[in-house]
Amino acid sequence: MARVAFIGLGNMGGGMAANLAKKGHDVRAFDLSADALTRAEAAGCLPAESGQAAVEGAEAVITMLPAGSHVEAVYDDLVGRVAATAILIDCSTIDVDTVKRVAERARERGLQAVDAPVSGGIAAANAGTLTFMVGGSDEAFERAESYLADMGKAVIHAGGNGAGQAAKICNNMLLGAEMVATCEAFLLAQKLGLDPQRFYDIASVSSGQSWSMTSYCPVPGVGPETPADRGYQGGFAAALMLKDLRLAMEAAKSAGADTPMGARAAELYERYVEAGEGGSDFSGIIRMLGR
Repeated sequence: MARVAFIGLGNMGGGMAANLAKKGHDVRAFDLSADALTRAEAAGCLPAESGQAAVEGAEAVITMLPAGSHVEAVYDDLVGRVAATAILIDCSTIDVDTVKRVAERARERGLQAVDAPVSGGIAAANAGTLTFMVGGSDEAFERAESYLADMGKAVIHAGGNGAGQAAKICNNMLLGAEMVATCEAFLLAQKLGLDPQRFYDIASVSSGQSWSMTSYCPVPGVGPETPADRGYQGGFAAALMLKDLRLAMEAAKSAGADTPMGARAAELYERYVEAGEGGSDFSGIIRMLGR
């Protein structure tokens, strides 16, 4: 097993670091939150006093941070301190341009880096069943794959640096728009006199079927258990969906792509978050649409 530096122990990173420790890795963990460090220690990680202390002697450096500015700051501070043999793995969801910049800085130092954003949410992070979408060279992917596999169920090479982030934001733009459409369909069905369960039974085996319906139904008591059955608590926070949709809109503008459905989904989630629902699950937008 390897020595792994893990920086960023929030809702996602805490579970991911814990799973690496469970797999037998020597995990040196760092976060600005003392509580997060305490939880990491209880999960088998060794708390580090700083990011610099965490990366000392590390064979892999994994970051899970809120935004591109945080990733860039950490890389600027730590890349010069990391052993040349280490692989850099950023699992944050950030913009493609920042990914490419930090990967280039790593290359200038003789290091290999991959972007490996995740799909699956907090429950999957804790259970070790995340999906990783990985951008980087073939060699870098091969070096990162075993670490990612210890935290997830699927590790997929999307292409060169930035491709992992591109896949993530495109996927989540689709998910955001799909969830809005799913909510609208259930609300319309109810107004037309259809029982929600009956509509689910029909649509879930028809051409309108989607993951948002069959695995993450936004209507309480319909389909498998979802955050809708827990008052829209837990799951994937609406504020995080809005963040991903904003990244997708920035990428679409940069690439000259027309994404009207993505743009409308972003507008609706903007309203939902501004209404104070940023911490609730993104499927809870059905309540706003229903009003």
